[in-house]
Amino acid sequence: MVPTDTVTVAFTKRGYLIIGAELARTYFPTDAVMALQRGRELWVLPVSNRAAGGLLLKQRNTAGDRSALVWHVMPNEESFDGSRPARWDAGNAALRI
Repeated sequence: MVPTDTVTVAFTKRGYLIIGAELARTYFPTDAVMALQRGRELWVLPVSNRAAGGLLLKQRNTAGDRSALVWHVMPNEESFDGSRPARWDAGNAALRI
C-alpha cells in the first residue's frame, strides 16, 4: 500500500511526469488523469473512464512505472528535471506535487 504521507515523483527535462507503479495502480487504475496547475502545485486527478478524456499514463518500464506529458500545464521549464515530493489529498482526490 502507498503511504498517505509524502511520496516522490519525478519530472524529465522533456516535460514528462513519472509516477511509480504502486502509486499509479493505487490512485490511477484507469491510467487516465487530468493535470492542473493550482498556485505553485501541480494536481494530478484520476479520470474514471478513459473515454472521458484526459492524459494517458503510459507504461514507462517493465516495473510498471507510468509517465504522462505535462509540460503544457507547468509554469516554466525550471519545474522540470528532478524529483519532487507529492502527497495524496483524499479530500480532493488529487496527487498534489
